[in-house]
Amino acid sequence: MKPKKTILCVDDNEQALSIRKILLETRGYRVVACSNGDHALAAFRRGGIDLVLTDLVMPGLDGSRLIDKIKALSPQTPAVLISAQTKIYERDTLADIFLPKGMYEPMDLLEKIRLLLVRKRGPRRPFEVRGRPAAEATVA
Repeated sequence: MKPKKTILCVDDNEQALSIRKILLETRGYRVVACSNGDHALAAFRRGGIDLVLTDLVMPGLDGSRLIDKIKALSPQTPAVLISAQTKIYERDTLADIFLPKGMYEPMDLLEKIRLLLVRKRGPRRPFEVRGRPAAEATVA
């Protein structure tokens, strides 16, 4: 059985956070939910996070700066930034994907998360055939 991937989900809106948490958990992900950027950064530093999903506009450490700090610690960790205020997104961000709130379907979000996690894992290793590496197996 595959180990579950862990997603750090951050939003200062408790209702939006709860909805995303339920959506992700019902699809088999573990979710670490945080209501602000500072708590989310502390949770990330504890380790075990495979992907970050954060709202942009939050008091204190906003989503864009949270992603900057996370990418400084772990550049390969995928990050999704969500916001209702698309004009703020004009500044540079290290987020892998930006989604405007209300402009995507839940299944679109789940598919983007799945693809980011596959990309993080990298290509599958070639399988071996009867003890020989795949390169030898295809030549034989």
